[in-house]
Amino acid sequence: MAVAAGLGNTTGVAPRTAFEFYSAPSDREVASLQNRSMSHFHVRSSEDAGALRDDLASARRIALDCEAAGFHRYSDRLCLLQLSTETRTYVIDPLGFDPTELLRGPLESPEVEVVMHGADFDLRLLSRDLGLELHGLFDTQIAAQLLGVESFGLAALLESRLGAKLSKKYQRADWAERPLTDAMLEYAADDTRYLMRLAAILRRELAEAERSEWADEECRALELAAGVPSPEPTEPEDPVVRVKGARKLSTRQVAALRAALEWRDDIARRRDRAPFRVIGDGPLIEAVASRPLNIRELTEIQGFPSRLASEEGTSLLERLDAIAVAADGELRPYPKGVRGGQARPSPEIEALAEKLKSVRNRKADELGLPRGTLLSNAVVLEVARVAPTDLEQLGTIEGMRNWKAEAVGRDLVAVIRGAA
Repeated sequence: MAVAAGLGNTTGVAPRTAFEFYSAPSDREVASLQNRSMSHFHVRSSEDAGALRDDLASARRIALDCEAAGFHRYSDRLCLLQLSTETRTYVIDPLGFDPTELLRGPLESPEVEVVMHGADFDLRLLSRDLGLELHGLFDTQIAAQLLGVESFGLAALLESRLGAKLSKKYQRADWAERPLTDAMLEYAADDTRYLMRLAAILRRELAEAERSEWADEECRALELAAGVPSPEPTEPEDPVVRVKGARKLSTRQVAALRAALEWRDDIARRRDRAPFRVIGDGPLIEAVASRPLNIRELTEIQGFPSRLASEEGTSLLERLDAIAVAADGELRPYPKGVRGGQARPSPEIEALAEKLKSVRNRKADELGLPRGTLLSNAVVLEVARVAPTDLEQLGTIEGMRNWKAEAVGRDLVAVIRGAA
C-alpha cells in the first residue's frame, strides 16, 4: 500500500486503560450469547435511526463491519453496515437510506476508536460509497498478525480468545438481497458484537509484548491508504488475460473469446450479476472452439445454461460470426510484452535482495512474526534498488514503517554498506 513513512502517531486512539473494564466472558456469558434471541436493531431508514443517533452521540468506541455484494452482483457496492456500541448492536441498511451524515461524526473523529477486523477493503468501501474517511481505527487482524498469531481470522480469534463460535452459514450470502431474513441479519450482527471485547484482549497482549505502537502505526497507515484512490490504468485490461489457457489459442480464437467475454460482461452489468454467475469461462472457451451455428448447438455445450442460450444466445452467435469472417489484420492477438511495472532488477540488485531477505527472515523468526508481516518481498526488493546507507534514507522507502526500521533497519543498512 502507498503510505508515507514517519507514521506512528497514536493520537486519537483510546488509551489501553480505557479497555480495562472489559474482560474475557465467563462460560455462562458465552452460553447466553450463543443461545440468545434476536439482539440487534435493524436500521432501515432515517426514521429507524433515533436510538443509533443517540448512542453515537456519546460513544467513545464502536465496532464496525461492512458487507458488499461483489460475489453475487456485478457491482461490489456497500450493502450492509454492522455497528456495535458498548451497549447495543445495529444492522444498518445503506440501500434503504443514506447513513453518511449519521456516521460521519463518530467515524471521522480521532477521539472515537473504531474497531474493525481486516479493514482494508471495508475502508475503501466507506470512502468510495459514502465519502467517509475513518480516523481512529484499531484493526484486530493487524493486532493478531503483529502478535505472531497463526490463525488470525475473526472466527479463529473469537474462539481462541473468547470461546465464542461464529456460524459460517451465510458466508456466501447475497447481501444485496431484500428483504434480508432475520437469520441473515443476526449472522451479520455477530461480526461486530464481540469485537470490542476482542480488541481489549489483543490490546493487553500487544502491551505485554511492547508492540502497541506497531499496531497503532499500521492502523494509521491503513487509514491513509484507504483515502488514496487507486491509479487508473493507462489502458483497460484485456479480459482474455484472466482466462486460463487463453494464451494458447490462435489469434482468431482469442478474438472470438474476447467477443464472448464482452457479451457476458454486457449481460452481467445489465442484470447486476457477477459475470461468473452468468456463465463460466469453460463453456465460453468451448463455444469459441466448436463454433456453434444455432441456439440448439449452443445448448449442447456442457455447462451452457439453456435459458441463457434462448434469451441471449443470438447476440453471442452474431458476435462469433463477425469474428469468423473478419480479415486477419482486423484481429487483435493475445497481448504480449511486460504490462507496466518496473523493469526486472539487475543481477546485482537481485543478489543484494537475497542477502537482505536472509536478514529479514532471521529477524522475523526472532520476533515470532511471519516474514511478510515484518517486510514483504516487494519492500525488500525496493530496499535493494534504493540501497539506503542510513536509517533516514531507509525510512523514505514506501512500506517501511517506523517500527520496521527500528526492528531490522540497522541490520539492513549494515548489509548494504558491506556490499557497497
